[in-house]
Amino acid sequence: MKKEEIKFEYESYNDISELDEADAKLVQAARDVTAKAYAPYSNFLVGAAAKLANGEVVMGTNQENASFPVGICAERSLLATAAMLHTNVPIDTLAVSYHNLNGDSSKPVSPCGMCRQALREYEDRTQQPIRLILSGRDGKIIVLEKSTLLLPMSFGGDDMK
Repeated sequence: MKKEEIKFEYESYNDISELDEADAKLVQAARDVTAKAYAPYSNFLVGAAAKLANGEVVMGTNQENASFPVGICAERSLLATAAMLHTNVPIDTLAVSYHNLNGDSSKPVSPCGMCRQALREYEDRTQQPIRLILSGRDGKIIVLEKSTLLLPMSFGGDDMK
């Protein structure tokens, strides 16, 4: 038997003021767009903003549905919009934030498992890693160089060949 481990590094910032201007602008856009989320059941408003390789910015929000789990997360809402409006254009950086109407919103939010898989697929499709910036409405911010770090040993198209 051989024990192996998976590790990854990420950057951690105390707050938005420590980010460079472009990243701070994207985080603020993700924070602002939470106001357009539709989350009457969870009161957990999530917003995502992405800068594409062509310079365009695309946004998405979570959209809940009384017939759970029919809703869609902000990240997948954004990916679908980007794929439709800017087919095959890679995403350089994607920022995710949230506003928890029931409590604290100061810890970085991380994509759910389904969104992690969708991010991996988008990276595969465009052949470019997606840099992630994870935040709340304020406080600590985490930056990962590629979204696939959140889904080690993942399943993808190459596994079906």
